[in-house]
Amino acid sequence: MASIKSLNKWANAHSYYPLDILRVALGVFLFYKGIDFMSNPEQLAALSKPFKEVPGSMLFLHYLIPAHFVGGFLIVIGLLTRWAVAVQLPILIGAVLTNFIGEMNATNLVLSSLALLICIFFLLYGSGKHSADYYLKMQQ
Repeated sequence: MASIKSLNKWANAHSYYPLDILRVALGVFLFYKGIDFMSNPEQLAALSKPFKEVPGSMLFLHYLIPAHFVGGFLIVIGLLTRWAVAVQLPILIGAVLTNFIGEMNATNLVLSSLALLICIFFLLYGSGKHSADYYLKMQQ
């Protein structure tokens, strides 16, 4: 708990608008990918083909779309950002692994790797000063 408080203090002291824009862009990207997967089930089936033999793969597929919707929205407004990013990490790790286990797609590899790195950054950084988390904290 003390380390999260110290990370929040540091993040609030070093909060800049480009980082907020990056957080919002990440949330919009994840929300868009949720819409893309929901509207194109053939693409989702093709991406999940390498994981057919893994137990719980269908559970993971049913977890993917709602996690992108809810997580993307929470990241955009900056509410529970660390929790929303933590929920995205298994999905993004699976997206990176899909490129090595299945058919290699350079564009998907770059997008998923970049999103994974940004999520890891926001897992440590938090939502910053210009977010719903900060606003609610200041109302106490």
